[in-house]
Amino acid sequence: MKPKLLIVDDSSVSRMMIRGRLTTMQPDWEVVEAASGDEAVAMVPTVRPDFVTMDVNMPGINGFEAAEKIRAIDPTIKIVILTANIQSSSRDKAQNLAARFVQKPVTQATMQQAIDYFLGKS
Repeated sequence: MKPKLLIVDDSSVSRMMIRGRLTTMQPDWEVVEAASGDEAVAMVPTVRPDFVTMDVNMPGINGFEAAEKIRAIDPTIKIVILTANIQSSSRDKAQNLAARFVQKPVTQATMQQAIDYFLGKS
């Protein structure tokens, strides 16, 4: 079964960039997208992603709230908080959610950090 990634970001450009980088680096992965935290939480029970990249600042529930709700649904999903919000409080919140914090922008290096975490390499 192919690994499945759920990209959660209210910016269609960010979702496109993440998808583009990821499908180049992991062409065998299935990728699905959500434009909000609420949409992501609703999708998890049926989509059953292995991995999630989560933006923080979105309309509706923010990325931290969405990550917490996703954890409640399935605590085995690996979550990367992928955000430009670099405050130490954001890093602490990610750590408290057992998620990896990766700073935007979306580059090959930042996506490699996320993939390494997803695959248990870091």
